[in-house]
Amino acid sequence: MRREQGAVAVEMALLLPVLILLLLGIMEFGRAFDAQVTLTNAAREGVRVMAISKDAATARSSTVTAAGTLRPQLTDANIAISVPGATTANPCPAGGTATVTITYTLSTLTKIAGPFSMTGKGVMLCGG
Repeated sequence: MRREQGAVAVEMALLLPVLILLLLGIMEFGRAFDAQVTLTNAAREGVRVMAISKDAATARSSTVTAAGTLRPQLTDANIAISVPGATTANPCPAGGTATVTITYTLSTLTKIAGPFSMTGKGVMLCGG
């Protein structure tokens, strides 16, 4: 009976670190997946607002609002809006394409790996 208890303790000592690393990996992957989905949705929302309202400031604001669950939150420096052929008078000409690209650095909870650079991109025709 005593020898079996010792064997269980050795097995636990060997398997516990592997199980903990597996659990932490699942948590980190889930967090990264959620951040990527959030970035993609925020970029899509920002480009939709840009294509309809033709106002870059409103598009940036909508993008930041749509990515509200990210920590740290997005800033204007994370968001790039480009519209080829845009002019001051017509920032999103009909038939042109607006693109919103978000760059984000995701730090990990465990600090074992990372930080990871992530990108979300949305493209839409101007004029709705």
